[in-house]
Amino acid sequence: MKTFAINTLGCKVNQYESQQIRQLLECLGLNPVETADKADLVVINTCCVTHIASAKSRQQIRKAKRQSPDAAIVVSGCLPTVQTDEIKNLGKNAHVIRQRTKLAATLCQIVKSKAAEQPQLMQLTSFKGHTRAFLKVQDGCDGYCSYCIIPKARPNVHSKPVEAVLQEARALVKAGHKEIVVTGIFLGAYGQESVMRKKWANGQNDKLADLLDKMSEISGLARIRVSSLEPGDVTTRLLDVFCKHHNIMPHLHLSLQSGSNAVLKRMRRQYSVEEFREKVGLIKSRLDRPAITTDIIVGYPGETDADFEATLKLAKEAGFAKMHIFSFSPRSGTAAASMGSVVNNRVIKSRSQILRDLEAELGYKFRQQFVKERDTVLIGNSNGRPYGRSERYFIVYLAKTGEKPEKGELATVKLVENTNNGVIGQVETG
Repeated sequence: MKTFAINTLGCKVNQYESQQIRQLLECLGLNPVETADKADLVVINTCCVTHIASAKSRQQIRKAKRQSPDAAIVVSGCLPTVQTDEIKNLGKNAHVIRQRTKLAATLCQIVKSKAAEQPQLMQLTSFKGHTRAFLKVQDGCDGYCSYCIIPKARPNVHSKPVEAVLQEARALVKAGHKEIVVTGIFLGAYGQESVMRKKWANGQNDKLADLLDKMSEISGLARIRVSSLEPGDVTTRLLDVFCKHHNIMPHLHLSLQSGSNAVLKRMRRQYSVEEFREKVGLIKSRLDRPAITTDIIVGYPGETDADFEATLKLAKEAGFAKMHIFSFSPRSGTAAASMGSVVNNRVIKSRSQILRDLEAELGYKFRQQFVKERDTVLIGNSNGRPYGRSERYFIVYLAKTGEKPEKGELATVKLVENTNNGVIGQVETG
């Protein structure tokens, strides 16, 4: 066995764990290849957050078996762990990892490695193939939002020790990564044994802020970006840390899901519309024109026209820089799958389009305020026309004339023109 391929579906946490798998297999002497048809070992790192994600995961498993009938197929990630009947009859050479703790040992066994008796996935020393490195510091959720399967897939709430995070971050910087995205399944619960705020002292957690404060002092770490949070995670201490360190990007992703308290209650979310609005105001009062991005679910069971209008109203008030819009579809194994008052699909499509149009309008308006200013762009692609992410996360396409910085480089640019897809920037020299 000489080669391997990894197909990753789903979130930043899955992408981080695929890098751990990649690093382990390379340590075992295997070489990565781009496609499954050239691999002796194929790992499908699955997602199951929606029934569509589960379907795509199963599709990739079938595709790998078809392309590489003689290869060993390892099915890891969230889908096997929920213990539903969605993976079956995979035939010979297939290894389904239903307990995450057995993944490393199974890989060693397949490769026939004489590794340690209890091999483990290691801390990362690089995030190959990516300019930005994701760093998982927290895992697990016991919140049981009514639409979410993750507490069944990742029930064990735990966090990486501070010193381990700092050590890993230093290694990633040494590997050349100028930006690290701090991520987790429920990032705001870093350092806690539950994601339920009623179980926290004073219902508040500043341990994530303390971690970011320490990370920001790492030499050579030009950028830190924080992945998804909830309103209750935004504390005075957190914003103090954002203000203190210029290498923490002025960008917060706050999951809204709905602008209706009635819908939020059915979703079993831990915040109200009023709290969300209050925290958006607090963020804007402390940070310079921050990018606030969000997730919204459209057509949740029982969502009325008034509920949807409330979502539109809050989105306009917040002035989101970007919205990720999801049409509700029931996920087997969740409480929402058996809820009544199902919203008609035509209504869901109509509401989704209205939100997409608003998202384009709000995004354009947000970007426009930075035209004629200077920004720092992390170049994500240098083939053809270079582009990258600004500090506030919007895409910047470099003007066709002038210098072409390399992938992974931080370039100072003047933002010269707003477009529907991003901003055009001119690289400044000297």
